[in-house]
Amino acid sequence: MQITRRRLMATGTAALAASTLPRRGWTQTTLSLGDTEIVTLSDGWLDLPPGFIFAPMPQDELAAVLAQHGIDPGAPLTPPCNVTLLRRGDTLALFDAGAGTQFSPNAGALPDALDAAGIDPFDITHVIFTHGHPDHLWGVLDDFDEPYFANAEHWMGGAELDYWMDEGTVASIGEARESMAVGSKRRLEIMVDRITRFSDGEAVLPGVVAALTPGHTPGHMSFVIGDGAEAVMVLGDAIGNDHVAFSRPGWVSGSDQDQETAVATRLALFERIMAEGLTVVGFHFGQGGIGSVEATAEGYAFRPVT
Repeated sequence: MQITRRRLMATGTAALAASTLPRRGWTQTTLSLGDTEIVTLSDGWLDLPPGFIFAPMPQDELAAVLAQHGIDPGAPLTPPCNVTLLRRGDTLALFDAGAGTQFSPNAGALPDALDAAGIDPFDITHVIFTHGHPDHLWGVLDDFDEPYFANAEHWMGGAELDYWMDEGTVASIGEARESMAVGSKRRLEIMVDRITRFSDGEAVLPGVVAALTPGHTPGHMSFVIGDGAEAVMVLGDAIGNDHVAFSRPGWVSGSDQDQETAVATRLALFERIMAEGLTVVGFHFGQGGIGSVEATAEGYAFRPVT
């Protein structure tokens, strides 16, 4: 396994992309597995009130954990958004499509990141969704409601697709997420005839196997690329951040739709990651999003590649 990183700065090709991000540039991390290359590309970042994640956690213990990670408990959270690209021969596959231009003012930078990496959206062959939340789905259409990755096959887990297409989801998801559900349903209605369904354990590409990781959403999927000591797991939001979700994986998070199921999934994922020695890619992890997992006294720690 070979891992390289490069900093895209606000010069030359990367200028437009970098201008939309919270720092001068972002880290593009590349991991090579034989004939397969995995690259993380920045879609920008989100602005979230801290309560969106932290509200249901034990507040008397939370402050100390946040301090360990240098997080101000009263400040907005600005998690990065890392879209994963798999390159192998003629295959250029994206895991998720980013937020597009209509969800968050600081997200939606994937088109610029692709341009900085020298990739034309028309050359993308597959878009494979982890789940249907806006920061992962809404970039599938352009501002004219046309497929942004016009030549790509689009894949989504069957249970996840059914959930967002269900008329009852908007009514049952809760007021805070209602507009998200409306927007995701509208986009999937436009795209549904272009979407291939898949199930837990199914190979979506040669050597890429889906793993059902529910809780964040009902049909959330993660993906294992390769096997053995060099296997990599694209987590999506099954492990939603690289701080509290690692330090205290048994705590419920306000970002998860089914919080108790998400905890069970997260704990099982950490056990698998440690047992199999998996490298992980997190959608909202810092420093490029690719790294390893280390056990600690009370949980785990994310170790980004250096």
